[in-house]
Amino acid sequence: MPVKKTDWIWMNGKFVRWDDAKIHILSHVIHYGSSVFEGIRCYATPKGAMALRLKDHIARLYGSAKIYRMAVPYDLDAYCETCLEVIRKNEMKACYIRPVVYRGYGEVGVNPLPCPVETSIAVWDWGAYLGEEALARGVDVMVSTWNRPSPNSLPAMAKCAANYMNGQLIKMEAILHGYAEGIALDVNGYVSEGSGENIFLVKNGVIYTPSLAHAVLPGITRDGVLKILKDELKIEVKHQAIPREMLYLADELFFTGTAAEVTPIATVDKHPVGKGLRGPITEAVQKRYLALASGQAEDVYGWLTPVYK
Repeated sequence: MPVKKTDWIWMNGKFVRWDDAKIHILSHVIHYGSSVFEGIRCYATPKGAMALRLKDHIARLYGSAKIYRMAVPYDLDAYCETCLEVIRKNEMKACYIRPVVYRGYGEVGVNPLPCPVETSIAVWDWGAYLGEEALARGVDVMVSTWNRPSPNSLPAMAKCAANYMNGQLIKMEAILHGYAEGIALDVNGYVSEGSGENIFLVKNGVIYTPSLAHAVLPGITRDGVLKILKDELKIEVKHQAIPREMLYLADELFFTGTAAEVTPIATVDKHPVGKGLRGPITEAVQKRYLALASGQAEDVYGWLTPVYK
């Protein structure tokens, strides 16, 4: 889906116009993928614009940067406030927030250390990632022929741009074969995640999800869904290795992610999941998550940060 332009982007401490937000062609990030980023949603709620789990996302951003030895030149709380200021500057009521920390123009070699650490924050309007209809009907997916990298090659716990070259291969393959999304296996052949989503499986009333040992990004939405399942729905969740064939035998499957929110999976490799429709547990999780995120329910977890104070 094309990005809808807003007016202002924050770059390295100052606001610039959308069309003027530029970097040098020899910036390290262009040649070697040396950036980490986040995706954060801001919802229009009955109490005004609210950023969902802003500090949790920025803390993960700083953690990703630490793994790649990039010292972010701003205090974490100040950076959170800057995200809110970007929304205010663009007068948005609801939006998607994209902070990026990257290696800029310096030496043109693999070694990133001589290159400056730079950062930017953009916001834009972005609807349901896999489509509005998908939230109710579910999506058709395939198991990708592309595996996730091994844990000692590219760290999956860092939300690094380089990791998403792998995600792009998964996504393109799925689309070209007529599917909405792909599911990647890890280096040992166990279920990992989608091209940009975590995955949950329901079987006989028990929920399974790949553990972090299976090249899984520790998703913020994943964490929220785990809270809802444990604290509210009282459903057991097992973090474990999931063989591919369990996808075909599942009663329900769903993706989670900031962009995807909670999206049911209708088929895998043309095998219907359950009845091929959104299942009851998926629906319960989805409705509760969206109610909390959109401010339709009481913010019992303290997830929402007001934009306009």
